[in-house]
Amino acid sequence: MLEDGNTSDPGRSTDDWLADTRTSYDTVAASYADFVRDSLVKEPYLRAVLALFTDLVHAAGGGPVADLGCGPGHVTAHLQAHGVEAFGMDLSPAMVDIARQDHPGLRFEVGSMTDLPLADCSVAGLLAFWSLIHIPDDAIPTVFDHFRRVLRPGGPVLIGFHVGAQSRLKTEGYGGLPMKVYVHRRQPEQMATWLRDAGFTVDAQMLLDPDGSSPGAVLIAHPTTRN
Repeated sequence: MLEDGNTSDPGRSTDDWLADTRTSYDTVAASYADFVRDSLVKEPYLRAVLALFTDLVHAAGGGPVADLGCGPGHVTAHLQAHGVEAFGMDLSPAMVDIARQDHPGLRFEVGSMTDLPLADCSVAGLLAFWSLIHIPDDAIPTVFDHFRRVLRPGGPVLIGFHVGAQSRLKTEGYGGLPMKVYVHRRQPEQMATWLRDAGFTVDAQMLLDPDGSSPGAVLIAHPTTRN
């Protein structure tokens, strides 16, 4: 595996890395779903963050909430079970098929965060739970511009991600199956800056397992009021 300090994919177009990501997760969809299906049971801090997010959605007036990069839909279902009108979207059609099978009463769609197929001001909250990790640095501003566009005034956005300063090429995934995706680790300060540049106010930041081998972070923000 390649690991270096560069968080971009040199020489690769948006179509290239999107196609690689889609193909990789189509390949590992079933084994990945098995891996994460009960993962929240063992994550009390993440459950607490999701409970806070749920409260913020209700405080902002409620309404549909988009779980972007939803994978097999386990987080979407968790939100729905806690009173949020959640729906999921993922780049991988195979992931969306599994999400629909596992959670037949919920809405799941195929779509990309880089060209988000949602109407302006159409969602009351937005979640990207470790689903930005394969998006290169130069595409993050576009993604956050879409988040800002589709969120209603006051609606919360919750971003979860790996913390670090390196990228690595992941060539083998869940179940030992082949993948070709860069995994980008980022500093909270950089993510917060991108959010602010896209028109968000950052409300909270939490570090997860900061002394462990795979630290993470969560940021909560809302659209900055425009004068």
